[in-house]
Amino acid sequence: MKSATTTSDQATDLEDRSVHNWRVSQLARLGVPGHLAEAYADEIDWHQIARLVQRGCSPTMALLIVG
Repeated sequence: MKSATTTSDQATDLEDRSVHNWRVSQLARLGVPGHLAEAYADEIDWHQIARLVQRGCSPTMALLIVG
């Protein structure tokens, strides 16, 4: 039988992974290459990237500016 702590930790890990995957998809939708989206997903605010891209900045340049 698993302890409540283990189950809680697993739920937290699953939630963290889900949030990470969502951030990766948002960055990819903006045109950030997959490997960079994966690497930066938890390090930057994707909203800042989106604002720069919407103003004409390339996704890669936006990562350099924000990151």
